[in-house]
Amino acid sequence: MTQSALEKQEAKLKNLNQKIKAEKSKIEQNLGKQIIKSLNLDYANLSNQKIKDLAQKIATILKHEPNNQL
Repeated sequence: MTQSALEKQEAKLKNLNQKIKAEKSKIEQNLGKQIIKSLNLDYANLSNQKIKDLAQKIATILKHEPNNQL
């Protein structure tokens, strides 16, 4: 393969990785918004520590829930 072809593939790969990262971020934000909305939480009261604690509680519940098909 020529250098130019490798550079083109490298650029495509970089672009694809950026798209994947953006999509992951979008999903994470949407999940967070839906959890906040579902639990009727107040944004003003959500510190980083409270967010981490809540995430851990949700993860623990989902890990131990029978028939968890997520």
